[in-house]
Amino acid sequence: MAAAYLGIRGKYVRTGLVAAPSRPVDVDLGGLEWIRAGHPVPDAGSLAAGRRALALAEQVAGDGLLVLLLSGGASAALAAPVPGVGLDDKIQATQLLLRAGLPIDRINCVRKHLSAIKGGWLAAAARGAVVTLAISDVVGPVPDDPAVIGSGPTVADPTRYADALEVVEECGIRAAFPPAALRALEEGQQGRRLETPKPGDKRLRGARTLVIGSRLDALNAAKRHAAGLGYDVVTLPAPVVGEARAAAVDHLQLAAAAAVRRPACILSAGETTVEVRGPGRGGRNQEFALAAAVRLGGATGVAGLISVGSDGIDGPTDAAGAVVDTTTLARARAQGLQDPAHYVDRNDSYTFFEQLGDLVKIGPTATNVGDLQVLLLP
Repeated sequence: MAAAYLGIRGKYVRTGLVAAPSRPVDVDLGGLEWIRAGHPVPDAGSLAAGRRALALAEQVAGDGLLVLLLSGGASAALAAPVPGVGLDDKIQATQLLLRAGLPIDRINCVRKHLSAIKGGWLAAAARGAVVTLAISDVVGPVPDDPAVIGSGPTVADPTRYADALEVVEECGIRAAFPPAALRALEEGQQGRRLETPKPGDKRLRGARTLVIGSRLDALNAAKRHAAGLGYDVVTLPAPVVGEARAAAVDHLQLAAAAAVRRPACILSAGETTVEVRGPGRGGRNQEFALAAAVRLGGATGVAGLISVGSDGIDGPTDAAGAVVDTTTLARARAQGLQDPAHYVDRNDSYTFFEQLGDLVKIGPTATNVGDLQVLLLP
């Protein structure tokens, strides 16, 4: 995004910052600063990037323009904890929220109320106009909600401290939540801390957000490519959401009901969640694929499915996802692997697919529009 923007408007750019988990070697960032920031959990680089981003925003004069190129992952890449909350507190809070398997809007509700940059604060720091160009991985409850993408650093926040505390309470992590972070949320609910900027806040009246890419763009591109290969293509319109292991079963049932001619390609996209119950290693796409493999193992005929993260990173692994087909279970048995349910229960899908050689490893793609599933019926 930064390289593309420089190619179009570079002569107007005075200074800038790029914060992301990785930097493609073939991308020219001109004179922009570069900070390697953590994802999906913030780190020291995230803290440095958050502080620098706020400093840049504060330099924008009344006749100036702040441009934010935003994508999913920015919640972790830009960290600026509120007073009284440290980086370690933010790390622990983020880990607990991610392991609870919450939808992204609920996670980001808490993040915004522990941050001095999210929830509109970045835009509030600038005196001039603010334009945000966003690539969205947010599928619901409001698709491509600007207040949720990257925790909305330049967008008014409709949620409140009470909502954030409700999230912590309802997902059962209050007892383990960092005391400093919990205290900050409680003080905010009691009116002892400033709320995030709300809709109608005068500090945000010069801010505008445009969503320039989403899962629908990925689906349309995949559809064109599959049609060019001779497949009859069906796109399932509803986003794939919910617990990954259950969503895979629902997905295959919907696909089975679709009216297609062979060879067929059934496409879907979305973003599932995983409630981490076991000590294993994996990601939502790998767990989705493993649950799908169990269903495909009992199917007649031949079918193959891939589920991948469009950013090339699935959970805390080096894989984008995994590929399965109607031979996956038989091949696993031939190699002496335990029943797939064992790996699902342990959240250990990475280990299962690593032994079969069925992990999809493409490296970071430098973009993020959620996850893509492709089901092929030859």
